[in-house]
Amino acid sequence: MQSFVELEVWQVGLDLVKEIYRLTKKLPKDELFGLTSQMRRSSTSILTNLAEGFSRFTYPDKAAKYTIARGECGETKALLLICVALELLPPNDIREAQSRSESVGRMLSGLIRASKSRS
Repeated sequence: MQSFVELEVWQVGLDLVKEIYRLTKKLPKDELFGLTSQMRRSSTSILTNLAEGFSRFTYPDKAAKYTIARGECGETKALLLICVALELLPPNDIREAQSRSESVGRMLSGLIRASKSRS
């Protein structure tokens, strides 16, 4: 594999980012510097850490970045649930993003395991 963009986790993660941006457009304007900003940063951080990990030379370095990406994925899932709890988004609206974040988390766990087994 030549590039991180060929990874399935990148492609699903990018779909997640697009969904997060779509959802955050529905949030109240007073959340622009709160939940909107945090959700966008955590979801894009999944991809930037994935790309950085893919570009690292050693497997421990790769695993470390993939672990950070998985943490950002968990943060994104939590923020979606917070939006529902605060009644800023209805539960049905976050289902697709939750599903994608679950998939991304599983794939990142696989990358972490593979990287650790090679180190």
